[in-house]
Amino acid sequence: MSGRKGPFKGRTVAVVDDLSLDEQRYLYRKTRELKEDLRGGGGGKAFRLDDRDYSVYLIFMEDSTRTKESFRNAAEFLGVRTNVFDAASSSFNKNESIEDAIRMLYGYADDSCFVIRSKLEGVCRSLENSMGRYAELVGRPRPAFLNAGDGKHEHPTQEFLDEFSFLEQLGWRDEKIHIALTGDLYHGRTVHSKANGLRVFREVKVDLVAPEPLAMPADYVGRMKANGFEVAVYESLDEYLASGAVAPIWYFTRLQLERMGETVLERADALRAAVTFRKDMLGALPEGTRFYHPLPRDRANPTNPTFLDVLPLNGWDGQSANGYWTRIVLMGMVSGLLGADFEGEGLREESFVDDFVREAPVVARSKPEVKVGIKPVDEGIVIDHISSGESAEHIWDHIDAVRRMLKLNLRSGHGVFHNDRGTLKGIMSLPEVTSFDERDLKKLAAIAPGCTLNLVHGSRVVKKYRLDMPPRIYGFDEISCKNELCISHPSHKEGVMPEFRRKGPPGGESGTVFVCRYCEREHRFREIWDS
Repeated sequence: MSGRKGPFKGRTVAVVDDLSLDEQRYLYRKTRELKEDLRGGGGGKAFRLDDRDYSVYLIFMEDSTRTKESFRNAAEFLGVRTNVFDAASSSFNKNESIEDAIRMLYGYADDSCFVIRSKLEGVCRSLENSMGRYAELVGRPRPAFLNAGDGKHEHPTQEFLDEFSFLEQLGWRDEKIHIALTGDLYHGRTVHSKANGLRVFREVKVDLVAPEPLAMPADYVGRMKANGFEVAVYESLDEYLASGAVAPIWYFTRLQLERMGETVLERADALRAAVTFRKDMLGALPEGTRFYHPLPRDRANPTNPTFLDVLPLNGWDGQSANGYWTRIVLMGMVSGLLGADFEGEGLREESFVDDFVREAPVVARSKPEVKVGIKPVDEGIVIDHISSGESAEHIWDHIDAVRRMLKLNLRSGHGVFHNDRGTLKGIMSLPEVTSFDERDLKKLAAIAPGCTLNLVHGSRVVKKYRLDMPPRIYGFDEISCKNELCISHPSHKEGVMPEFRRKGPPGGESGTVFVCRYCEREHRFREIWDS
């Protein structure tokens, strides 16, 4: 078994942010060293594993040429055992789960890296969790998982080769970048990855050029702005060029109109025209402009037409070749070979403090406060302040959800009443419930954040808990990601337990956003619940 213990060994890269900014810059520096060494006649010895006990599995459940072949050639350069897994004729077509297939392949090697492309989103994150636990259980090295594109979510290794190409064009200066993204920004996972990938530059200006049906999704625009990017939006290349503020770096994407339904297909010609470069546009470009494209181009309707191939504008051929170099280095990092010379801030481990259930002081009263229409409880519990401040209809729905999800189908009193501020709140009085365990308490906090729970004994409140919005919600049968492409979506029957992380501070039921752990789809609080 290998003794390689670099700081990146066994790391999963499911999204761009799985490497810190300093770690990304290290990746680009080492890639530059490798490329210059080999181009200068060196042998790249420091970048070769030469270890046939280390296995790289290429698992492509979607068609791919450039990504698949660059990874295959990179693995051959590294000198490792390379396995191309034919998903089209594999056990995936026999309804085997992805995790079961990976666990079988993991058993064939002492140390391994899995490169996965899938239509399902969040596959690598799911496998990182489950196979990481399994590796610990059996006492073997944690496998690395590299996302080679998942649905329309992310394509981090493409982003790394893109950023390397931009840095190369800019003479390795990372002070600032001005870039235009154009084409199908709605479906393009390569442009979605740039919402975080461009952070490697200290100052970022992004021009988004696409008609409304192809526009960048609002979530990614918001992420760009939150990252401090200056963002401008244009409906067409003609409008953009007329602005006079044109970027020296352009990034084209292929139109994926087949994914957008009949209404969009009826407008296909106009949509293509809005983002297709023409010869008469050449004079409006700044000196030194370069065009990039993740490839492949649509041979019938390329957004960067073939007349550009022989012009200095062509940056995409070199960009495509850079995939080979960056993927050699990335696999060298996660194998443990590279990283001993890394200096900088690593990835901060995510942590959560379950402090959203707080015991509150009890104010002594001879009898519980009388509520209109609710008989005081001598023994039992009272759940108060349910959905405080919301509409009566919303509160009734929430009371019903609490009752069903906590299986409180027993004798009770409940209703909607005014609170001290003159707005409405829900109350549930449960005389037959005399205890509430920790799991039920956390579940109640997840279902009805902001409520209070009172334990009543001998007509007195003996314990009171205030329940805040939790930082994450997981482990409940009643939640699911509503993105049908997510690996955790119940329709795929992959057995992945849904998990949601709160984005930012709690803002009340209607304002708080939760993000799926796997596909990163944002949900409002009520959206994650199935009923």
